[in-house]
Amino acid sequence: MELLQDAEFWTGLALLVFLGLLLALGVHKAAAKALDSKAAKIQADLDEARKLREEAQALLASLKTQREQTETLAGEMLANAKAEAKRLEADAAAKLEEQIKRRQELAERRISNAEAQAAAEVKAAAAELAAQMAEGVLVQRLEGAKSDPLIDTALAQLAEKLK
Repeated sequence: MELLQDAEFWTGLALLVFLGLLLALGVHKAAAKALDSKAAKIQADLDEARKLREEAQALLASLKTQREQTETLAGEMLANAKAEAKRLEADAAAKLEEQIKRRQELAERRISNAEAQAAAEVKAAAAELAAQMAEGVLVQRLEGAKSDPLIDTALAQLAEKLK
């Protein structure tokens, strides 16, 4: 009977009754069910995280592939641009050379024409001067003599031919 007066006994008995009530009411099943649902939710979150990670890795791989393709395309575009620049430079050099050649030929033709014109003008001036000098000589001869010996000789020859 001393046992009934011991506080530890009553505490132990209360604990056993309390645990019995919890078992009788099915609290352990509810706790297990709550833990199972929490575990299922955590597992679903883990599955979703795994799925998102796989999608992110696939997206990353896709982006790397696109970057490589873009870099390749950019390299090709740069090479094409350099080739086009070289072609345009060669074209421009050829056109410049051709234009210089045409201008040189044009300048040579103009010089040649100017030389020919100058020579013609010199000849014309020389002929004019010669005519003026001849006129001066003839005028001097005619002034000094009443008749010109050349004209007299020409008239005599004409007279003989008419006979």
